[in-house]
Amino acid sequence: ALQAQSVSPPAELSIRLVNGTNSCSGTVEVFYEGEWLGLCPSWSWRVRKATVVCRELGFVNVVATSRGPPFEEGRGGVKVFGCRGEVSSLRDCNSRGGQGFCDGDNYVNVTCSESVRLVDGAGFCSGRVEVKSSQSWASVCEADFDRQDAEVVCGELGCGAPAALQWGLYGEGQGQTWHKEFQCKGNESLLLDCDTSDRKNNNCLLGNAVGLTCSEVDYMRLVEGGSRCAGGVEWYDQGEWRTMGTDDWEDVAAVVCRQLGCGSTVSVLLGGNTIKWIGIGCDGSEPALRECKRTHCLDYSFTVICSG
Repeated sequence: ALQAQSVSPPAELSIRLVNGTNSCSGTVEVFYEGEWLGLCPSWSWRVRKATVVCRELGFVNVVATSRGPPFEEGRGGVKVFGCRGEVSSLRDCNSRGGQGFCDGDNYVNVTCSESVRLVDGAGFCSGRVEVKSSQSWASVCEADFDRQDAEVVCGELGCGAPAALQWGLYGEGQGQTWHKEFQCKGNESLLLDCDTSDRKNNNCLLGNAVGLTCSEVDYMRLVEGGSRCAGGVEWYDQGEWRTMGTDDWEDVAAVVCRQLGCGSTVSVLLGGNTIKWIGIGCDGSEPALRECKRTHCLDYSFTVICSG
């Protein structure tokens, strides 16, 4: 006779990704007090916490974090905060949840990467190309990698088009070298979906590990300033360009100029109006705005003039 088997519920504060385009992406849900609830963005939510989510789920790294679907009335949500130091799980942080959380807000979407990464660069979109092979990482020889391969990698990591492809640009890897030649067409979603062939030359000389720089996705711009390096700061969000606000003008301006390749900050002019929802805070060292924290409060709009 068949016997019913009891299924243990997930551990408290377990996490999962749902409704994504693949197993590496989706809306973050947290198992909280007996039910799965969407994760709400706290004021300190930033890429570092999204990295914890991806690694806890067994992925390599975070590609992108963004606003997910709107809060569902009557469902509730979970906020995670107080993550101090290098945490390996959201369980190491503080959390609160239930009905009434996330009111008027959106849940968090995360995209993770499991097969390719860029290391020793200035951010997620630049570095030495490494491919995961048998649970370890392998550098890619420049002879086995071309522009079409680079287009696939940049797209998989959520970055813009390839900007630079050069051997030895970001140093040598410490481990093995990838043993195949990639033959991407440029329209694949993942690098490991591309065709491969045996390497024509069995030797990959020291210093020939391929380095790749992808452009940042154009989700930020300066407007009405007379050039691409001056103007009011706008952020592309939910299908439209919106004014960005901050109370960390100097630090945010430094990141804006750096991301746009416009040199250093010359001046920051505070706007006269306040805006809501697209607030941001940086410490000034980030390579791009997506590594800064989002804020959900009233902030002043501002204009940046960069040296470039």
